[in-house]
Amino acid sequence: MNRFFQALANLFRIEDLRKRVLFTLALLAVYRIGAHIPTPGIDASVLEAYFQSAQNSALGIFDLFSGGNLRKLTIFALGIMPYITSSIILQLMQVVFPYLERLQKEGELGRQKITQYTRYLTIALSLIQSFSIATTLSHATGPNNQSFVYNPGWSFTLMTILTLTTGSAFIMWLGEQISERGIGNGMSLIIFVGIVVGLPRAIGNLFELVKTQQWGPLSIVVLAVLLIFMIAVVAFIVLVEGGQRRIPVQYAKRVVGRRVMGGQSSYLPLRVNSGGVIPPIFASSLLAFPPTISLFLNHRWAFVDTIFDTIKFGEPLYNLLYIVMIMAFSFFYIGIVFNPTELADNMRKNGGFIPGIRPGRNTSEYVSKILTRLTFIGGIYLALICLLPEWMLTGIHFDHIGWGIGAWFDRHFPVWFLKGLGINFYFGGTSLLIVVGVAMDTVQQLEAQLVMRNYEGFARKGRLRSRR
Repeated sequence: MNRFFQALANLFRIEDLRKRVLFTLALLAVYRIGAHIPTPGIDASVLEAYFQSAQNSALGIFDLFSGGNLRKLTIFALGIMPYITSSIILQLMQVVFPYLERLQKEGELGRQKITQYTRYLTIALSLIQSFSIATTLSHATGPNNQSFVYNPGWSFTLMTILTLTTGSAFIMWLGEQISERGIGNGMSLIIFVGIVVGLPRAIGNLFELVKTQQWGPLSIVVLAVLLIFMIAVVAFIVLVEGGQRRIPVQYAKRVVGRRVMGGQSSYLPLRVNSGGVIPPIFASSLLAFPPTISLFLNHRWAFVDTIFDTIKFGEPLYNLLYIVMIMAFSFFYIGIVFNPTELADNMRKNGGFIPGIRPGRNTSEYVSKILTRLTFIGGIYLALICLLPEWMLTGIHFDHIGWGIGAWFDRHFPVWFLKGLGINFYFGGTSLLIVVGVAMDTVQQLEAQLVMRNYEGFARKGRLRSRR
């Protein structure tokens, strides 16, 4: 613990590092101030009640990445989602359009051009999303047929488009400034702050449950077990997120002029979870659309509600589809961002080879085989982490399965397994991965800055390893 506080003091002892840390904290404070400025013309109480009924829909996921701003429809209601969507779209388009692929390979100038295109696409998506939000709120009604807007019309629509688009552009600017002049990845830190800002309230709710003995006479024991379990889950995520499969690479000696180059040994690091948090985000977004459609239809058709009830949050079919989609998107994403054939060609051109594996096609197949196994393990890990908080809250409703199967589960499985523990694990699976991953990346950057200046870092032995 003394080492931790010593490293923390070193952060503020170094002038350049102190300026970076304070600059990052100041811009994050600006972001939180904007989270309390509402968009003009909105009835906040009606909107809050509506989001309470839509927390497991796509709106709930968008609200997560906006840091709770969409629920209040503040000036930062769109959050960082337009920028994330734009980045993913351009990343996927690099496979389709050779021009973008060439830009990616041109180095710093090419990346700057792609960043510029990302900004333009972010503004375009913000305009579309803000217009959709404004028109939907103008015509829709909340609980008890109350209107979301005090004075609907074109004036409200234009004001909302201008406010939300400007807020989204300002958040994008904040993130870029933090990345350039602060510490850590600005966009990730903005999402991180938006998620953890509700942690004190969640801790207060836990102690309130203990105070009212919500879990019976052993509420204190249950709380202690829950805290130990949360710490164990976080430790498991840190272990897997930092896990790598290192493939040894040997470089042959070459004579260039009068110099002998190469002859070095290195390794190719392949992460266990190469897809990061992208697969759960895609899977959650797709599975959240049916409840959202049902919400907008206002339960108009009974057969539609029956279909949507089978893939409702906590149902067996929902969990099955969730696992399948996470696995599918894990392989899909890694297939886009990682090209074993290109990697093998670059290694061969630079005189590198994997011991025991012939350069070229054999190297590509060998790396693909290892990457497939790692991606499978990473997909299982993501599915486990994402379903664990949901099971704690609602359980796995195997008793809802028909054809007599559900009755068998009802007789042979305890109630807490089927109905959940009723414990609201504040960080859901996706948000928990984001919080732990961003914290690891930021601490690793701080560690690197301290070690570079010959100061002792946070780690006693070895080096901290981020997700990158």
